[in-house]
Amino acid sequence: MGDILLTTPVLAAIRREYKDSEIHFVVKKSFAEIILNNPHISKIHILDKNESELISDLKKENFDIIIDLHKSIRSLKFRLLLGKKSYSFPKLNFKKCLFVKFKINLLPDIHIVDRYFKAVEKLNVKNDQKGLEFIVPNNTVLPQDLNSFLDKNTVAIAVGSKHSTKQIPVEKIEELIKFGIKKLVLLGGKDDAEKAEKIRKFSPETIYNACGKLSLTESALALTKSKVLVTGDTGLMHLASALDVIIISIWGNTSPHFGMYPYLPNKKEKIYIFEIEGLKCRPCSKLGFETCPKKHFKCMLDHNMEEIAKIIERF
Repeated sequence: MGDILLTTPVLAAIRREYKDSEIHFVVKKSFAEIILNNPHISKIHILDKNESELISDLKKENFDIIIDLHKSIRSLKFRLLLGKKSYSFPKLNFKKCLFVKFKINLLPDIHIVDRYFKAVEKLNVKNDQKGLEFIVPNNTVLPQDLNSFLDKNTVAIAVGSKHSTKQIPVEKIEELIKFGIKKLVLLGGKDDAEKAEKIRKFSPETIYNACGKLSLTESALALTKSKVLVTGDTGLMHLASALDVIIISIWGNTSPHFGMYPYLPNKKEKIYIFEIEGLKCRPCSKLGFETCPKKHFKCMLDHNMEEIAKIIERF
């Protein structure tokens, strides 16, 4: 989810520079909702298992330019088979590897969004610094009980993540509740519902478990009705960035130095980043694991939740 949201400033900038252009976007079906209402996209192409059919359809479009903001083996294959002029960006995989394997950090202090703009600089496309975009249609509605529950005292919690070592542990959320942060809406997918239910039981009257009950767009609406999002390194973190929501990001095994921290270029005061500095084992991956390779999980378990609770209470 995050990777796609992070491309939206580039889409807006291309549209601004080339007003009459057709902008097509290739995306997996599971992530199509992220860009479904993006006003800068002319056509969405769904990537499923039948890549050959998709490539055939793309060839018929007779594109002038391909802009590759994924830079994977698959996207390289598409570029080669389509045979059109293409542009990409510095992915910095070698430097990421040095950081993960040897803790040698040679990564530039540049957000991934600004690296994406390297792909289009020869096209005179520039970043307007307005941030990410996600459109919540006016006809979006929430379940009535959730809509009644939400107010500007509600703290949204991103419960899950693709990798467990990027998730905020249940016991750390319990600590947050003990420090007085009790009115929570728990956001995530169906796979997060069981974990969220454990959290809800800490304070059943003041916690709403929305995991698996909302679409992405509905989750976005719920975020706009909350006062702050507490999150790990997740897609919901980037969704909150697109919605101008205050973000408290709690980092585990990954690192903001990879350049994928919350992106609010003109509103950095809305971003609070917490990470455990000085751990010799961190970052242990640029993605994540199911369990901590060292078994201690200090990168998450050592966070001071009282300090985080005090930040939340400011708003």
